[in-house]
Amino acid sequence: MREELSRIVTQAEEAIAGAQTVETVEELRIRYLGKKGVLTRVLRGMGSLPPAERPLVGKLANEIKVRLEADLAARISVLKEKEKERKLAAEKLDVTLPGTRPFLGSVHPLTAVRTEIEDIFLGLGFQIVEGPEVEHEYYNFEALNFPRDHPARDMQDTFFVSDEVLLRTHTSPVQVRTFEKTAPEVPVKIIAPGKVYREDDDATHSPMFNQIEGFAVDTRITLGDLKGVLHSFVRQLYGEKTRMRFRASFFPFTEPSAEVDISCVICGGHGCRVCSHTGWLEILGAGMIHPRVLEVSGYDTEKVSGFAFGMGIERIAMLKYGVDNIRLFFDNDLRFLQQF
Repeated sequence: MREELSRIVTQAEEAIAGAQTVETVEELRIRYLGKKGVLTRVLRGMGSLPPAERPLVGKLANEIKVRLEADLAARISVLKEKEKERKLAAEKLDVTLPGTRPFLGSVHPLTAVRTEIEDIFLGLGFQIVEGPEVEHEYYNFEALNFPRDHPARDMQDTFFVSDEVLLRTHTSPVQVRTFEKTAPEVPVKIIAPGKVYREDDDATHSPMFNQIEGFAVDTRITLGDLKGVLHSFVRQLYGEKTRMRFRASFFPFTEPSAEVDISCVICGGHGCRVCSHTGWLEILGAGMIHPRVLEVSGYDTEKVSGFAFGMGIERIAMLKYGVDNIRLFFDNDLRFLQQF
């Protein structure tokens, strides 16, 4: 039996040394040391040995078991270390290889134009104030001198959330909310950028678009001050040679009111398809703040006056970049956006 045990340990050690995976080593452990393994089967025959030899064989079998367990553990350790080295080699980074150029995003054209407009008016002494997009009818219409029968109150133009709550149709409500906090103090010079909502949807209109409202209140403000501010704005945005003109118009919250045109940025005022061969392009509406709006907000119209103007950022961007369809700004087409 000693010879058989010696043969078993030699055979087992050779098999363990040649094992290439942890799974194979586990299979060898079960084959030689398991309950039904080779070593167990041999020891079951100890009953046929003389009583004097049994302790010696038992001691030898125990030493073989300890020896094989040590060999199995050592082989598993070696195989795990090799696997670790293999994984590290596979993950090795060659720093001499050229890097992968990341995809670079860019500022959206509407954001770029809005930032440029804000910077111009900040330079003219205005401050930026924002207001809620879900607005009360009082701030959106009533406080801005919209009569009850004004077309802009019609459901065809405005998204109503409830009887008196709506999605604001312009950023002008910020004017009233600001006056409530500042009146009767002056001066006040504010621009209010933000999203607005109307039931329009075609090549030049969107149900959601961006607008910037601007207003100023002080003693002795005149229409000349409004013209000066807008003239400076137009020249900084479109260039020193850009001409500007006022056309009489009507807005409930300003009196007098005007539409502001600039010389066509495409043809330089000579006439083309974009400007319908007139040489002029409309960019915004403006006027002197209606006394009723100032009075509702707590200002004494005998002491102060003010002007206001409003423009669509998409309109400004379309003229600045020669874009003929407003939907392009919202389609997220990278071929379009990457041009900016």
